[in-house]
Amino acid sequence: MKKLFLIVLLISSCTKNADLIVTNANIYTADNEFSIMKSMAIKDGKIVEVSKENLDKFYNTKEILNADGKTILPGLIDSHCHFYGLGEDQLVVDLRETKSFDEIVERLIAYNEKNNPSILRGRGWDQNDWEIKDFPDNTLLNKFFKDKIVVLERVDGHAYIVNDYALEKARITNKTNLEGGTVILKSNKPSGVLIDSPMRLIDNILPEKNLSEKTNALQNAEKICFENGLTTVSDAGLGISTINLIDSLHQNDELRINIYAMVSVSKKNINYFKKNGKLKTDRLNVRSFKVYGDGALGSRGAALKEPYSDDPHNHGKLSTSIEDVKYFAKNIKEIGFQMNTHAIGDSTAFILLNEYNKVLSDVSDPRWRIEHSQVIDRKDFNLYNEKVLPSIQPTHATSDMYWAEDRLGERVKGAYAFKDLLQYSKRVALGTDFPVEKVNPFHTFYSSVARKDLSGYPESGFQMENSLSREETLKGMTIWGAYFNFEENEKGSLESGKIADFILIDRDIMKVDIDLTPETKVLKTYVHGELVYSK
Repeated sequence: MKKLFLIVLLISSCTKNADLIVTNANIYTADNEFSIMKSMAIKDGKIVEVSKENLDKFYNTKEILNADGKTILPGLIDSHCHFYGLGEDQLVVDLRETKSFDEIVERLIAYNEKNNPSILRGRGWDQNDWEIKDFPDNTLLNKFFKDKIVVLERVDGHAYIVNDYALEKARITNKTNLEGGTVILKSNKPSGVLIDSPMRLIDNILPEKNLSEKTNALQNAEKICFENGLTTVSDAGLGISTINLIDSLHQNDELRINIYAMVSVSKKNINYFKKNGKLKTDRLNVRSFKVYGDGALGSRGAALKEPYSDDPHNHGKLSTSIEDVKYFAKNIKEIGFQMNTHAIGDSTAFILLNEYNKVLSDVSDPRWRIEHSQVIDRKDFNLYNEKVLPSIQPTHATSDMYWAEDRLGERVKGAYAFKDLLQYSKRVALGTDFPVEKVNPFHTFYSSVARKDLSGYPESGFQMENSLSREETLKGMTIWGAYFNFEENEKGSLESGKIADFILIDRDIMKVDIDLTPETKVLKTYVHGELVYSK
């Protein structure tokens, strides 16, 4: 009897406790060795153990997830997106994939008749998708919407089309002239098309959303992200009030997604964080500022060293003056924050790369970011390094490839150059820039590796010399993304001691035919060890 008691005692002392055991899985850990494992033990929201054998026999557990041989990935990180903007977009007219401005107006009329909003907003138009690729004017908007503000945002967020009623309310005339943007005129009158900075004048006349609307926007965006396997999002530009709301929702368990929040830069916001310091909780990380360097390539607002090939009198424009770039860099460095600057054009990139390297000469590990790093002069790639990092969006390449050469000519060879950027920086972070592009991270994976759009074009891939391998791409969506956020010790790979953010998917994206990867389905999403989505 005494011997039996000792045996039972020995067995019980060797058995560990877990909240969840994952078994029979094909687990890509994204650790330093890029190990593939079979089982995971999770307790209190963290990974206790990862093993090549099933762990259920070694643990007392509340729950077992039998993956039946399916693939598990670390929770995916979108390193550049507009999370709150995605939520807001659920309440506006979807103008994606329209083939003409007439079709846009048809959608607006239908939406207005059904919903009768006080202000009519839409997003997603792209004149490059139309048969007539020139910017339209607002004649049709004025015909159908004489006494209601109409604001139509371009897919990249860098241009509006508005009606005359909105122009009058915002006091925009043919004499309006703001640095960093353009009011496009027709017959010496505002056409309704606003590029970059004048858009803010329209924003100023739009009513502030109430607390309920903001909360719903954040929760709607979270739902979409979880369905797509995203467990961390880096929101590229948030106001302090929205960040505080996110923190409050996190604390009350009304929002569970992890957010790396880049603060929209201003002197006022820098002073706020000089006083208050960084904000870090288990789900929110605030230690960076988002700066706009220039506009977008599609609307010819990106600042280029030489004129646009299809608009020889236009170089584009800086959105932030060089003096302000220097001011922001100096002050952001002083408070130990990260500077993340939007740079599409090669002129903008050159200015930022030089300023970053100058300011950071005596800083050991700043991880300052050039967001997009889209068009780079071949002579400037060597200005990237392990202090100055590129945050890139692969689906931009396969969206823009139809017209990018028209804009850039031979310079297109220095555009969307992911492999070249990786060579100098040693890491790249991948995102979508949603809602500019679709949320789906498996479109990112496909564009990065195959360099094709969803129709499979071009068959041989777009500038394949700059494609990334599957392993590099997955790292860019997981552990490298975590590194860019100073979070590589807590997430981004499935290792003991890290947060249990992971997803179960329906195919092995590291091995299946690459053309099958865009259709990947997320079966389950876990955040901090909790099931937040199940298909």
